[in-house]
Amino acid sequence: MSKTLIRGAKILGGEPQDVLIDGEIIAEVGSGLSAEGAQVIEADDKILLPGLVDLHTHLREPGREDSETVLTGTKAAAVGGFTAVHAMANTFPVADTAGVVEQVWRLGKESGYCDVQPVGAVTVGLEGKKLAELGAMHDSAAGVRVFSDDGKCVDDAVIMRRALEYVKAFDGVVAQHAQEPRLTEGAQMNEGIVSAELGLGGWPAVAEESIIARDVLLAAHVGSRVHICHLSTAGSVEIVRWAKSKGWNVTAEVTPHHLLLTDELVRSYNPVYKVNPPLRTEADVLALREALADGTIDCVATDHAPHPHEDKDCEWGAAAMGMVGLETALSVVQHTMVDSGLLDWAGVADRMSFRPAHIGRLEGHGRPVSAGEPANLMLLDSAYRGEVDPAGFASRSRNTPYEGRELPGRVTHTFLRGRATVVDGKLA
Repeated sequence: MSKTLIRGAKILGGEPQDVLIDGEIIAEVGSGLSAEGAQVIEADDKILLPGLVDLHTHLREPGREDSETVLTGTKAAAVGGFTAVHAMANTFPVADTAGVVEQVWRLGKESGYCDVQPVGAVTVGLEGKKLAELGAMHDSAAGVRVFSDDGKCVDDAVIMRRALEYVKAFDGVVAQHAQEPRLTEGAQMNEGIVSAELGLGGWPAVAEESIIARDVLLAAHVGSRVHICHLSTAGSVEIVRWAKSKGWNVTAEVTPHHLLLTDELVRSYNPVYKVNPPLRTEADVLALREALADGTIDCVATDHAPHPHEDKDCEWGAAAMGMVGLETALSVVQHTMVDSGLLDWAGVADRMSFRPAHIGRLEGHGRPVSAGEPANLMLLDSAYRGEVDPAGFASRSRNTPYEGRELPGRVTHTFLRGRATVVDGKLA
């Protein structure tokens, strides 16, 4: 079994220490460590965090391998410091059976760049009419615990209640894409001053907030777990804060792009900024940052949504919604949360590793950096500054909203159970 000695790393941003990896586990943490025959990495005060965990990734396989595959998506994840991702169910065919989720899970095993935990669909075909095989997907080799129709809202309250009741049997969670469909017909961007000036169909905040309000009440009524995907408005924050004050089992995520970008960018008519839910106002962005800092929002999730060039390089109305995010997520969080003083690095580890792993009930990830734990780790050069160049992405798609923007931080190493998947910023 190979050994790796990481010297002088700031674990969770603390004082420099050494970490010895022996095989798949962390053997020792301390000062002045040595190990005969170990590969030595001089960390030079880099930040050492547990491997990041993404609750919300679109890997597109099966069915849309032109935009991403499990292999290319997990490579992008590793470059971004992730050791585990949850693969959303809106594939072709939809991941609504044990067979499809097992296929995605096995493709993740074969890729070897990070663990892939499939998310099962809540309803058959994402059509919102009939519950999918929730129990069979949980009992499969993939061991599904998170269910979502992401991309579509489970808008039928009876279906949502039944799903919440069903997943209680195995401590599962329903992750809701909160979007009242009747309130967003023809919507192209956030409803507000900018949409009025541009003449684009508006997507009101209440379309998100009304579904969240309903679902936290349903979760409380049946005593189940509900997770809110890509929360994007100040009003949504207040509803989740209220639900948590009641002691209800409600969790929520925010994307990096909703922590940084606003609907003012839509004035460019560049479809790279077209996303679901839409970019909101500066006031919403500030509320999301504060909620992530105080723990109302539990975690950061990328909603990595790759699209081929032709689906984005077109007029705004015809363009697909979504942005890639795995390779830039930590940089955006550093810029918006750490460099601003809202979170320290221990807080980042909590919001990007510990909590998402706990919500997804993902074993072996989101663990402390201490002896005896699995060596799922990543090293970050937080002093780095550089412009985002999508030409160098590991993802198959290039639809990033950050092209040419200077962002801080660069992942130099990622370890999956002790094996380096990224070395000196490049795929191993």
